[in-house]
Amino acid sequence: RVIFGARVSLLVGIISVGIAATSGYILGLIAGFFEGNVDNVIMRLMDVLFAFPSILLALAIVSVLGPNLSNTMIAIGIVSTPVFTRTVRASVISVKSMEYITSAKAIGLKPINIIMKHISPNIMAPFMVQITLALSGAILTEASMSFLGLGIQPPNPSWGSMLNASRSYMELAPWTAIFPAVFIICTILSFNILGDSLRDILDPKLKL
Repeated sequence: RVIFGARVSLLVGIISVGIAATSGYILGLIAGFFEGNVDNVIMRLMDVLFAFPSILLALAIVSVLGPNLSNTMIAIGIVSTPVFTRTVRASVISVKSMEYITSAKAIGLKPINIIMKHISPNIMAPFMVQITLALSGAILTEASMSFLGLGIQPPNPSWGSMLNASRSYMELAPWTAIFPAVFIICTILSFNILGDSLRDILDPKLKL
């Protein structure tokens, strides 16, 4: 059951991070490239989302939408979007100041062509690292929500709900809590190590 629960946890992590990465990438590109009022509106919205602790905001969203698998993924995706938006925006602003972007504007390239051909390929490194780090956070958030009873609902297996159900049997059968906890720890640690490794590989400054 613990192994089968890994499928649910990984599915929630991948889809929710996919939602956050897609929306954050688009919003970050728009905010970083156009700046001005567009940037202010997008980033103030992200600041509002940042003002709430991620787990509390996710619980509030699920409480409104209803506790099930789809709503859990949507909630985690929403609360993870600001991180991607800020990461992409910062990268776009940094790349936009390069001389080849100035040259592209000087020869009359349209903004969409500059974004797709010259900016997007050069901001993928920090974006990919953020995806791997966000996966671990999404899995931990899902486990926390399920532990509190607002995530994956029985009979679907979830590491968080397993921990919640095993609290009453800690003295009689401690392994019912140990194995889900160990799987959560190992999965999160693995994604964090993967993110650090990708950063070391993709960051040219670390190769000097």
